[in-house]
Amino acid sequence: MDQIYTSCANMDQTFIEVCAGCGGLSTGLIQAGFKPLMLNEMDKNCCMTLRANHPDVKVIQGNMCDIDVLEYKNKCDLLVGGIPCQSYSMAGKRKGLQDEKRGGLMLEFKRLIDDINPKVFMIENVKGLLFHDNGNTLNIILQHLNPDGRYNIRYKVINAGYYEVPQKRERIFIVAIRADIQKIFKFPKPIEDKIYLRDILVDVPESECAKYTGRKLEIMKMIPEGGCWINLPLDIQKEYLGGAFNSGGGKRGMARRLSMNEQCLTLTTSPAQKQTERCHPIETRPLSIREYARIQTFDDEFILCGSMLQKYKQIGNAVPVKLAYHIGRRLKKVLK
Repeated sequence: MDQIYTSCANMDQTFIEVCAGCGGLSTGLIQAGFKPLMLNEMDKNCCMTLRANHPDVKVIQGNMCDIDVLEYKNKCDLLVGGIPCQSYSMAGKRKGLQDEKRGGLMLEFKRLIDDINPKVFMIENVKGLLFHDNGNTLNIILQHLNPDGRYNIRYKVINAGYYEVPQKRERIFIVAIRADIQKIFKFPKPIEDKIYLRDILVDVPESECAKYTGRKLEIMKMIPEGGCWINLPLDIQKEYLGGAFNSGGGKRGMARRLSMNEQCLTLTTSPAQKQTERCHPIETRPLSIREYARIQTFDDEFILCGSMLQKYKQIGNAVPVKLAYHIGRRLKKVLK
């Protein structure tokens, strides 16, 4: 195996990210001291956002299956990928690896590992991957990515709320260190002092914001801070929930108003979906674009491109910047 690398101890460690989204993970890695060689994303609006915030970085729009990375062989310290996660979500059809459009990308990641030969690779995905098919899907993925044992792999479900992120958001991180590096990766320890909405929903810059109208606005005004549909009168509960009223499950995301004294529930791709409401704690409206970004720990100067709906989607799908930063700092220790 060729062990010649262009990066060295007195230089920034380098990384390549595929399925980069709008750049939450890459932004956190950059803050941790990594230098991006290339970012890849399929969504055109995300690519516009990446280019706007990282004008000097090579951004390739397209399917990760089609990109050629051989020029980076032995020149990249870290390969990362936020592989599309719908196939492993706790909701939906959960086809897993049988879903060629999404699950198959996890297997395609192996080609990139072989072509680049990074010192470290990391994959971020939804918590549901840990339990999909009783854990068999994760085991198959790990065996496929590391058939010859070249890498020492560790994985862990991490709650962003313990890493300076004002949000309860769980994701699984798979981190693989090449065996010849002879280092052991340790996930960052939880930070004792949590950040709450009261800490960040202060002096937020004006931005686009979804709206409640008509009957929904009237109903949401009835919800107290930290409350949800259970705080409504019984007749209005039945009106608002419809058929879901008699279904199982807590349904606590419906007609949900957040609380300043708590962390935000996991942000989704829209703050005004009936099943996953994210109403401002004090004002009767959904969270704004900039509030969404603050909760995902993007700086106020971070540029978002596309329509309002596209901006919500980009932020909702992102890895929280601060979480990426703390993981990045641990990776830096391994790569020194």
